[in-house]
Amino acid sequence: MIANESGQATTILQRAKHEIKEYAFLCAYLYVCFAAILLYKMAVLDGQGVEFLVFGIPALKALILGKFILLGHTIRLGERSGGSRLVGVVAYKAALYLSLILVMSLAEECVVGFLHGRTLSVVITGMAGRLPELLAMSAIMLLILIPYLASRELGVALGKGRLWSLFFEHREVRCGRCKQRLAKTSSLPC
Repeated sequence: MIANESGQATTILQRAKHEIKEYAFLCAYLYVCFAAILLYKMAVLDGQGVEFLVFGIPALKALILGKFILLGHTIRLGERSGGSRLVGVVAYKAALYLSLILVMSLAEECVVGFLHGRTLSVVITGMAGRLPELLAMSAIMLLILIPYLASRELGVALGKGRLWSLFFEHREVRCGRCKQRLAKTSSLPC
């Protein structure tokens, strides 16, 4: 029984490490994307004479949206689409994850509004006034989600750890005509 409990503890610890690593990677990816958008926004506003520098906002947004995306993974959002083509699965999941993010962001705005003493109608009216900005951010978020979800789905299709090994392990060079392995200094064998 102790070995079983120890085995479960090890499994829980391994799962926790995996989830923390995945959350850290996801937040780093989101932060880079959001920081790039903020840099662009700063450049545009600087051209209009408005200067600001706030890199804490993309970090906070990355942490919050990263948690929303991991919530989607936890509830296995879009997992029923497993038999489809990879492009269809990625598009379907991207739409579902974008919907989840929009709903959770709306809930977040409502909570923040309530904490500041605003009613639900005032919060929703304020968001409706920013509709073009919200639509633009939704389109950008969709473009951020597609490569992330595509890499996850490609990793699943290739097998555990195979995608990362393709990216980060040294590959041997082969001749394009005869497929023989080439030495670094030798000429073509055929």
